[in-house]
Amino acid sequence: MTTPWLTFIGIGEDGREGLSPLAQRLIDQASFIMGGVRHLSLIGPVKGEAKSWPHPFEDGIKEIIARRGQETVVIASGDPFLYGVGATLSHHIEAEEMLVIPAPSAFSLMASRVGWALQECAQLTLHGRPLEKIIPHLQPHARLLALSWDGETPNKLAALLVERGMGESVLHIGEALGGPREKRHRLIAQDLHTTPKQFDPLNTIGLEIVAGRNARIIPLAAGLDETWFDHDNQITKREVRAITLSSLQPHQGALLWDIGAGSGSVSIEWMLCHPANRAIAIEVRPDRAQRITRNALSFGLPELLVIEDEAPDALKDLPQPDAIFIGGGGTDPRVIDTALAALKTGGRLVVNAVTIETQADVMKRHVEQGGTLIKIDIARADPVGPFHGWRASMPVIQWTFVKDHVS
Repeated sequence: MTTPWLTFIGIGEDGREGLSPLAQRLIDQASFIMGGVRHLSLIGPVKGEAKSWPHPFEDGIKEIIARRGQETVVIASGDPFLYGVGATLSHHIEAEEMLVIPAPSAFSLMASRVGWALQECAQLTLHGRPLEKIIPHLQPHARLLALSWDGETPNKLAALLVERGMGESVLHIGEALGGPREKRHRLIAQDLHTTPKQFDPLNTIGLEIVAGRNARIIPLAAGLDETWFDHDNQITKREVRAITLSSLQPHQGALLWDIGAGSGSVSIEWMLCHPANRAIAIEVRPDRAQRITRNALSFGLPELLVIEDEAPDALKDLPQPDAIFIGGGGTDPRVIDTALAALKTGGRLVVNAVTIETQADVMKRHVEQGGTLIKIDIARADPVGPFHGWRASMPVIQWTFVKDHVS
C-alpha cells in the first residue's frame, strides 16, 4: 500500500483557529509547505520551509511533483477538491499518495448562512471564467452558489440579470466568509444595478432567480425557436433541429463535429444538454463563423470551438468525435467519407440533406451501408388573405448511421 507523502490542508478565514489538531500537527511537522500568500499568512509562522505559489502557477505544480516521496503540505482554501488545487494535482498524483483534510467550502458556508440545502443548489465558479457561464443556470426559482472573480462580480451579475428580465432576483453576497472580516448583504439585482457597490474581492454569491414575465430563460427541451439565434436564414429550423438532436443522442462529455455549422444552433443545443459536452463548429464563411461565436457566448457557452475553414480539409488533426452532424457542405461526397473515417466506433453520423444531389447521395449510402433514413416534412400555417393555409418548408432527408466497425 502506498504511503501518502502529499497532504492537502484546507483552511478558512479563521486561520489556525479553525484547523483540527491533526491538521495543525502536520503543519508543524512539515519540512516544506506551499500555498497562496493569503493562506500562508493565515497559518502564521512555521518550522519548515514555506513557499508561495510561483508565477506561472504550473511551475509550482512541477515543483511539488518533483518532491514525490518527500513529506509535503499544500495549504488551500476550504475544500481543495472543489475548484481547487487538489483537483489540479490529482491529474498527476494518485489518490493513494495523498492525505486530504478539507475545511468547509465557500459553498457550504454560504448555504449555511442563508439556510439552503446544498444539494438543491447549482454550484459553479466565475473565477477566471466569463460571466456568461452562468446563463444556462438562470432558471425560474433556481438557487445558485457562485464563486466570484473579484469585487465587481456581483455588480456585473446584477447587470446581466436585469438585461435578461430577472431584475427582481435576490443576491446574497458573503464577504470573507468564516473569518473576522465576514460581512453579508441581501440585495435585489435591480437595486444593485442602479446603485453598484464595492465588495471584498473574496466574496461568494448566493442567487435566487426571480424571472419576470418576459425573462429570457433558455428552455430545457431541444428545438429552440430560431429567434434565439442571430442568423441569416442559414439555420436548422426548430422542428428539424429537435429531431436532429434526438438522432445525434448526446451523452455526457461527448464531442460533436458540426460541419457547415451556419449559425451554430446544433452545436449550441448539443452543449446545452450537459455542461461537460463539447462541440467543434466548422464554417467556411467568416461572417457566419463570427456569428456562431456571438451566439455561443449569448448562451453562456464560450468553450464552443469555431473553425473557419472548409471541410474536408478543416477536419484534419481534430480530436476524434463521438458524433458528427453535417447540415451544410454535404454536397461534396468527400466530406461524408472523411467524417465516417474519423468517427469513433459506436459514434453517430447524422446528415440532413436538402438539395436533390445530397439526398441522392445519402439514399445511395443508406442502401449500401445501412443506417436509418427518414423524410422530414414541416408545414406552417401562413395567412392567405383573410384565411390561413399550410406553407411547406423544403423537405429534409435525414440519414443516421452508427459506426459499429473500424473503417
